[in-house]
Amino acid sequence: MTIHFSDTLARADVKRHIPHLFTLPDGMGRVKIHLHYDPAQAGDARNMLTLTVFDPHGFRGAGHRGGQEHIVEITPDTATPGYLPGPLPAGEWTVQIDTHMIGPDAPCDYTISVEYEAGESSSVADPRQLVRFDSVINDAPGWYRGELHCHTRHSDGSWNVTDLVAAAHDMGLDFITLTDHNTVSPLPEMARLSGNGLLTLGGMELTTFWGHAVCLGAGEWIDWRVDSAGHGMAAIAEAVYARGDIFIIAHPKSIGDPWCTGCRWVYPKMMPGTARFVEIWNGAWHGGRGEKTSNEEGLTLWYGWLNEGRRLIATAGSDSHSLDHYKRGPGFSVVYAPQLSRDGILTGIKDGHLYLSSGPSLSFTAQTEDGASAMMGDVVPAGGGQIHLHATWANVPYGAQLRLIGNAAPYARHLIDGDGEQSWHFPAQADRWYVLEVRNAEGAMLAMTNPIFVGDW
Repeated sequence: MTIHFSDTLARADVKRHIPHLFTLPDGMGRVKIHLHYDPAQAGDARNMLTLTVFDPHGFRGAGHRGGQEHIVEITPDTATPGYLPGPLPAGEWTVQIDTHMIGPDAPCDYTISVEYEAGESSSVADPRQLVRFDSVINDAPGWYRGELHCHTRHSDGSWNVTDLVAAAHDMGLDFITLTDHNTVSPLPEMARLSGNGLLTLGGMELTTFWGHAVCLGAGEWIDWRVDSAGHGMAAIAEAVYARGDIFIIAHPKSIGDPWCTGCRWVYPKMMPGTARFVEIWNGAWHGGRGEKTSNEEGLTLWYGWLNEGRRLIATAGSDSHSLDHYKRGPGFSVVYAPQLSRDGILTGIKDGHLYLSSGPSLSFTAQTEDGASAMMGDVVPAGGGQIHLHATWANVPYGAQLRLIGNAAPYARHLIDGDGEQSWHFPAQADRWYVLEVRNAEGAMLAMTNPIFVGDW
């Protein structure tokens, strides 16, 4: 049996969710969906329509990827990457077109065909079961270097899950979090690949029309269909935090529409609103091939939020879609965690006990005259004399510069290389924060800490 849908979209239809309903009979063993739209390009803008599929019980997958041809097959035992295999329940299904971009220069015509046929029942469990990441790779506290943001063929990446994990092993990472766009379909496989010194973690990049957010620890799909003001996004953030997971504003100053549709964070109610984390280092600091990135703008935005008295923690992620992205020297997050496990890494991030680095090691501590001590992410009390700040570094290339930043202003600069240490003393004034930056001779960031806060935060 085949069902057909077709329509023509105009510029006014951009950033919509357009449902197409069909009824699946009992006893079906395969569903095949084919989307085609034309033109692929409209002036300077690339049209982008993607598919999300729901069965009578909920989410069955999403294909957040480019191209004017999308083919989806779902059976009880297999599915196109991005979608969930499992039983094909009878009842009303939805094929939803998500209109990320429609160029202004020409109408966009699309067709959808849905084929289904009888078959055997499923041998797998409910596809919407919660995926758990329970491995403990190392039960000792320590500094663990890893990845918080990457993609595979389950969204718009060009490699599969096993290739991604193999690359993480080759790079000597301690942990890696898979965050494909608007789907959790690769997470069962990701969970099975934890081991041999590498912790695998699950997440999802909430990829909306007005901004992206990395949700760490998420083992189940999050509905990303929210309003443009940010009320819905704020509710999602609070729900993610309430579960013990982490919601991170991703690459907030990315180029955005129409070239990277929805990539720039533009929610008025979430600047930063209820967000507690922001990804300020996305990919290589300067792009790895000389191209400009939005990282400096993201850093400036974060410094501004800190100066408003907001205690936000900064993260880094490669946003890798292939091995080539790892070859460009991206930043990773180095987390001080009570153990190398899901809960350990999330605890370290929540505490702000992490620095960001493309290679160098960096530590940053504080002590007051009355004996209070802190590391990056912590708060020390104001008053009572001076605060003693201490930095150590290793693996720093020749010609690098260490910068002490206080409330977004440079307090000190030092030429450094190799291994070393440096100290500073300041009055323990309230409403202060301090960050360390290590930059190369060309100004690209090599490593940076999260803040040490002074006063009531």
